[in-house]
Amino acid sequence: MRCSSGARRKAGYLPLVIRYSLVSALISGIGAQAAPAQERPAQFVEAAAIVPGLIVDMRYAGAHNFVGRPIDGYEVARCLLTQSATAALADVARDLTPRGLLLKVFDCYRPTRAVADFARWAHDLNDLAGKAEFYPTVDKRALFRDGYIAERSGHSRGSTVDLTLAQTTGRELDMGTPFDFFSPRSWTAAESISATPRANRALLAASMRRHGFRPYEKEWWHFTKSHEPFPNTYFDFPIR
Repeated sequence: MRCSSGARRKAGYLPLVIRYSLVSALISGIGAQAAPAQERPAQFVEAAAIVPGLIVDMRYAGAHNFVGRPIDGYEVARCLLTQSATAALADVARDLTPRGLLLKVFDCYRPTRAVADFARWAHDLNDLAGKAEFYPTVDKRALFRDGYIAERSGHSRGSTVDLTLAQTTGRELDMGTPFDFFSPRSWTAAESISATPRANRALLAASMRRHGFRPYEKEWWHFTKSHEPFPNTYFDFPIR
């Protein structure tokens, strides 16, 4: 969902103004290395050029997302990842080929300016454009507290990807919830979904684990490459 990271932290019940100051400070790079360069590092590659059959549906480059508009830093719909994450994702795709399945990505590298954009949106309680589709049962005031929005995203390190499985026709497999659905039903092991989406989630997770990706238990679509090359660097170059 959204701006999740592999190590989400809840913001507690601090007043919104104080909480926003904390978010801004964290995004600025306190406690982690911020990447000052605005050009794409050589270690980042375009995944669609390497991963067989990859379907690219970069939600934050368009309006079909929980904010309802393109997000800062997404100038084009391109999936950029580190070389090691891309190579591993290509191995996943090749393993799925005999099953007649493809990988479909919703988000890859995410600039830190996009994470800041999410934070600003979260504090605008009057902006509810995507509520009916993406968080119908969640009070927007609780997004930080409940971990749906995070102060920092593992996506900004370049080795985290949000994705699903699709048939060769492009039709997505039933995963029980859409991508970026704010609900416990989106947890990987949620018992409130039927057997078919549970099996599809298990297949995706097993395929990703086999090639070194760690799943995130609260988002069936979210995976991070183990031994990622930039574990403490949060990049901010725009996607062009």
